Amino acid sequence: MKEIRLHGRGGQGVVMASEILAKAFVAEGKYATAFPSFGTERRGAPVKAFLRMDDKPIREITQIYHPDCLLLLDPSFQNLAEVYNGLKPVGIIVLNSQVPVKSKPHKNVSSLGIIDATRIALEEIKRPSTNSCLAGAFAAVTGYLNLASIEQALGDHFKDKALEGNIRCARRGFVETRIIRF
Repeated sequence: MKEIRLHGRGGQGVVMASEILAKAFVAEGKYATAFPSFGTERRGAPVKAFLRMDDKPIREITQIYHPDCLLLLDPSFQNLAEVYNGLKPVGIIVLNSQVPVKSKPHKNVSSLGIIDATRIALEEIKRPSTNSCLAGAFAAVTGYLNLASIEQALGDHFKDKALEGNIRCARRGFVETRIIRF
């Protein structure tokens, strides 16, 4: 089983990102569960979402304490030590950041994907919603999913011009992510 924890702020699409990725896994014949965890429901408040993927049915419905992968939709979370709590050895991080990362952010990180998802979202959909771009980046860094499955899952959430813009975001996330292997 692969466990992914997503961190961001209300309004960035953290919950929707976990749902898009879960649907993409299901489209590829996997089992997946996704659910959020947040306190105050307001724009800008910290939000976490949890995603599990496996080849067999998933019975566990608890928070993820030892993730294989972290998706950080808000760049400020890269500086919070508690975000990395429980990251498994050979962990993967997908990070929305405008600033290049010069060193390994945590001892358990083996792969790091960096993308300026906020800029891409503003260019493509005119909103700082980074979920689609980071879904594409996730596929590029982890190899867990195909981009086509993400594009298909986006169709469950968006229509018409919004769908076209979010597909462009996912494609750019897949292609433009800078991947560092440690």
